Formats: sequence, structure tokens, C-alpha cells
Amino acid sequence: MTQASGTGTIVHGGGVWSIRVPIPDNPLGYTLVHLLDTGRGPVLVDTGWDDPGSWDTLVAGLAACGVGVGDVHGVLITHHHPDHHGLSARVREASGAWIAMHEADADVVRRTREHAPARWYGYMADKLAAAGAPAEHIAPLLAARDAGRTPRLPGLAPALPDRAIAPGELVPLAGRKLRAIWTPGHTPGHVCLHLEEEHPAGREGHGRLFSGDHLLPGITPHVGLYEDPDDATVTDPLGDYLDSLERVGRLGVAEVLPAHQHAFVEAQPRVRELLAHHEERLTHLLGLLGEPRTPWQLAERMEWNRPWADIPYGSRNIAVSEAEAHLRRLVKLGRAEAVAGSDPVMYVAYAA
Repeated sequence: MTQASGTGTIVHGGGVWSIRVPIPDNPLGYTLVHLLDTGRGPVLVDTGWDDPGSWDTLVAGLAACGVGVGDVHGVLITHHHPDHHGLSARVREASGAWIAMHEADADVVRRTREHAPARWYGYMADKLAAAGAPAEHIAPLLAARDAGRTPRLPGLAPALPDRAIAPGELVPLAGRKLRAIWTPGHTPGHVCLHLEEEHPAGREGHGRLFSGDHLLPGITPHVGLYEDPDDATVTDPLGDYLDSLERVGRLGVAEVLPAHQHAFVEAQPRVRELLAHHEERLTHLLGLLGEPRTPWQLAERMEWNRPWADIPYGSRNIAVSEAEAHLRRLVKLGRAEAVAGSDPVMYVAYAA
């Protein structure tokens, strides 16, 4: 693995490169946009955040790989989040490239485009109230909903994909053997992409894995509830994530090319670490549920990367969703239950 001089471009060999595309004002720093050479032209795995500086970095990175943005043949999106899907529309506009995504995340994109932001603010306010959030935390969401003047800025509506990524099938790429692995959890339609080809450096294992946010070398991906105003299905995102982690671990890949941080080779040990992390978190929550608590009260007491008082407003919403996903898992396993008649809803460890 080598880095092109003066650029954020990394050469992985075998017709694969990575470009560090910055995420403005975000501690993650950048998204690793992967470039895969094919017999029909270059294909991107993710595109990065929709920002002028990010676009300029992507274009410069492609040039460092010897291609222009107009040469891009297709875009494969691991999941719908804006640091992965944000620049897809600009890439398609510049090149005519197709965009492919799992149907579950494509549905999220369609609904995002169809509804005004005020509808989302109202939904989030209701969800947080049901989780026990204090009135002062909910107030900004209600104000944004009632103002009804939040515009949808040109260029920021996520691009509608024009192809579906079918789980388990080989993606139709000329001269490549790339298989889609459905790995829900971080989002309902998250996919990893398994390049079933010999590693260019001869490393032992079964090819390389473009892992998106599913498997990262030093970050535990966020797993929260699949928030959707149009769907009341009781989902189990954490169960989805743990199951798909085990599937990825069984692939035995030689190298993982994630969307953040850096490439790494120890996939199975990392899978075991993540499985153990979530089991420890579930056990900790059971201890907290020795007395009835709301999801908000649980989130306040869970272990995060900083004290609850220092967690920013938006990140608290994410933390509550993660607490709810773990609660949902405990309820499904029969280890916790909702307290009948509680409002906001409280949960307690199940007394057998």
C-alpha cells in the first residue's frame, strides 16, 4: 500500500485505490472513497460528503489515479448516509455514471426527497418525548417543525439510485468478481462488497472486503433504531448487526478496506472485539434495569466517549437511539420488558 505524493490517494494494488475525501467539521475527518478499475471504466465505492472542498478533493484524487471524474462508469453506495452518498449526484451529473444501492436504503432516500424537513422534526420530537427526553431538549425540534420554513437547499437532496444492489449476487462489473454482502445494522440496507480475487500482495485469505461503516479498525459503528415515520415495524437493528458481523467474519478475507480510518488485515479478531463490546453493553444495561428507567435515563448512564454533560445536542439524540436499539435487543431476547402503562415508556430487567 502506497500513498501518491502530495495527495490523499492510496494505492492498494490490483486496480484498487482509495481517496481521502474530507467531511467538514466532523471528528471522523474523511471518508475513504474507493476506486475500482473495471473493463468498462472506473467504479467508485461511495462518494463522500456534498461539499465544494470535498468535491475538489475527490476530483483531484481521481486525477492522481489517472482518471477524470467524467470517466467514472458507476457508483456503488454502501449505505445512504451523507458522508457516503452525498456527492453521488454530482458524480452522475459529471459522468453519466449509474448509481447502485440496496433497496432498503434506496427507500430511505426516496422518502427523504418526498417529505419536507418539518415532518422529520415532528417525528423526532415525538420519538424523544416517548423515550423520556426533557422538554427543554425537545423544544428546538418543535420550534423547527412549527417554523415550517426550512428550505431544501439545491444540490443537497440525496441522489436517487438507478440500480439495486442485490444481496448475495455478483455485481455486474466487467472483468471483476465483486459480490454484495447485505450487512444491516448501521442502516437497514448497508452492504459490504467482497472482491473475490487473489490479493495482489499474495496475502492469505479470500480476497478483499469494502466494508463501508460495518467493520472499522478502531471505531464501533453506531447502531440505533431504524427511524422511519412511515413504518411502525418493530425492528431489531442490533440483532441485525451482530448477525451480519458474524457472516462477514466467516468470509476469511485477506484485507478489509473500510470507509474510515485505514485498511487492515485482522478482520476476524476485530469481529470478535465488536461482538464482545456489544455483549458487555447489553450486560451493563441489564444492571441499570434493576429499576425501571426510560431510554433517556439509560442513555444518561451508559458509557460513551465523553461524559453525558459534554455530549452535543445532536449526538445525544444518536445516543438515545443507540440505547433504544440495545433495549430492543434485550426485549427480543426475553431479558427485559416494558413497564405496563408507563408514559414515557420505562423498561425493567425481566424477572423470571
